[in-house]
Formats: sequence, C-alpha cells, structure tokens
Amino acid sequence: MKCPSYNLFFETMSSKLRVKILDLLMKKPMPVNEITKILKEEQSKVSHNLKRLHDCHFIEVERKGKERIYSLNKKTMVPLMKLVEKHVQCYCKKECYKK
Repeated sequence: MKCPSYNLFFETMSSKLRVKILDLLMKKPMPVNEITKILKEEQSKVSHNLKRLHDCHFIEVERKGKERIYSLNKKTMVPLMKLVEKHVQCYCKKECYKK
C-alpha cells in the first residue's frame, strides 16, 4: 500500500466543502463564482479548495475567455462518485440524510 498517496487522497476527500464541490460538479461543470453562490462560501475559500482538488486531479479546469470552468475528472472521479453515491444510498442513507 502506498501510504503517502492514500493519505493524500483521503485527506483531500475529508473536507466537507470539497465533497460539496465534487457533488456540485457531478451535476455539471461550472465556474468558481457559480460554485461560490450555490454554496454560500467566500470565493477565496472555494478557490483554495478547488486548487487542492485540481492538484490531486479530482477535477479538471478549462479556460473559456477569462473564466475557468471546473469539471470532475471523467476518467476516475465520475465513476468513483457514482460508486460512493450507490454505497451511501444502500448503507448510509439514514445517517447521511439526517438534518
């Protein structure tokens, strides 16, 4: 087992904000200002977390004019997030959706 790599992966996934960002990007690619507006977070905080997600290749960035459009890494993260959602629906539903 490659502990440093695994640690980096799970530390990246351990942030509630980063998981919320990943969940949003499952729906569609979007720019930072849209993510910020939906999550009601400061842009600097969202940008910092987007950088971490990008550094770990969880997300991809495409420039469109002056905007950067963020999307999930289609090769690895889309299938992983679908698997996580399946697991949550089967085994964590009661705990995960309590409010």
